[in-house]
Order: sequence, then C-alpha cells, then structure tokens
Amino acid sequence: MSYETLEIAREAGVATIWMNRPDVHNAFNAQLIADLTTACIELDADDAVRAVVLAGRGKSFSAGADLNWMKAAGEASEAENFADAMKLAGMLRTLAEMKKPTIARVHGAALGGGMGLASACDICIAGDKAVFATSEVKFGIIPSAISPYVIRAIGERQAYRYFQTAERINAARAADLGLAHEAVASEELDAKVKEVVEALLQGGPKSQAAAKDLIRAVANRPVSDAVVEDTARRIASLRATPEAKEGLAAFLDKRPAAWIEQG
Repeated sequence: MSYETLEIAREAGVATIWMNRPDVHNAFNAQLIADLTTACIELDADDAVRAVVLAGRGKSFSAGADLNWMKAAGEASEAENFADAMKLAGMLRTLAEMKKPTIARVHGAALGGGMGLASACDICIAGDKAVFATSEVKFGIIPSAISPYVIRAIGERQAYRYFQTAERINAARAADLGLAHEAVASEELDAKVKEVVEALLQGGPKSQAAAKDLIRAVANRPVSDAVVEDTARRIASLRATPEAKEGLAAFLDKRPAAWIEQG
C-alpha cells in the first residue's frame, strides 16, 4: 500500500516507516495521522514483519503539529477539535499497542507530538543532535494526547517540570530521563538501530508480543495475589506452545531457533 506522507521500506523482516514531509520537519497534519494509523495496522498484521522502525526524512524526526493544521484547529468548533484529537490519540495508541517490537530512530527535532511518537515506541534510540520537548504550553495548549506515553517514559515527577516549562531536552538528558534508551553519535545512529533490531530478531515473535502485554498488565500495580496469579497463568499458558518448545529445543541442540533468519 502506498501513502501520501510515508515511505515504507522492508528488509529482512524489518519494516521502516519513514515520515516523509521533510519540508515541514515531518509535522503532523490529518493526512500524516491517518497514514501512520493505517501503516501501523497493516504492518502489525503482516507475519513477515518482525520489527518496525519509525524514522523521519530530512532534518528532523518530527517537529510536532503542522502550523497550518493548528491554525485551522483554532478556528474550528470544540466538537471538531475533539474529533481531530481523538484521531491523534488513536494513532498514538495504535503505535503503542502494536504486537511487533517498535523502535524510534530519532534525529533532529522531536517536539510535541514528535516526542509523543518517540515515547509511544517500545525503544528509542537518539542521535546526539536530537532535541525533545513538550512545547505545547508555549502555544496555550497542553501535551494531552501524548501524555500517557511521555509520562510512562519520563515519570510523573519529571513531567511536572517539562510539561510546564517546555524546556528543550538534549539527547544526553533524554537518556538520563529514560526517554531515550541510548544516545549515540549521529553517524552511529543507524548502526545502533541495526544492533538493537538484530537483538530483537533473536526473540520469538509470539513471546515478544506476550512480553509487551505482560508489561502493560503489571506496570504500576502493587504485587497483589491477583497480579501474582496472572503472571503465573501467563507463563503456564506459554510453556506448552510450539514457539516455546522450539526455543527450548534450539537451545538444547545448540542451533538457531526456527524464527531466526539465516544469512
């Protein structure tokens, strides 16, 4: 499928979604939001895709909302704004809840919604020239749709600061905050993304999807009897699956598991 605002590159089980509005630093508009939503659904349903990388063409990852789109929103009714906001929120949730592992490859600006995209991905690798911000208060609004993912990434305490100050966050600080898993020299960005992708491809696809679901079920919950029982049921249900049996057999036989592509 072709997209007006995206390029999809596929190679050896990895799909890279390139946001392709470089003239506006990959800023969001209605079309980009719709295209990203559809692309995430399409790739998540494709068994040939093992991992998804989200990246941006041009000088930036994504500079947030398109100014013309924001201007139109300012002139729209509350009901129209709600509908637009729900589409943005739906896109972020679709990305965040993909069964496949997702990696944000961040270079240049990742502002507002761009920071939301980086936070919604499972893993974020940033080049050393990357800059993040929740800049919405400068425009008299709030980082609402992105907040579940940004707060998940940096924590409530840090969100109190950055949601209100809109300060720029460099790559090293982003790594300190937990927003970026790693900050690397710009010329090493692609190599580091490839390294993480190769690690992901060693894992079983069904177990990775189950691991993501496990995190969502356990995170920020007390260790109650219900949580303990749930975790026990999850592992019990997986141990007898073909993927688990293959993984154990491969380990004992000292061979690659069936899901690992041999070069």
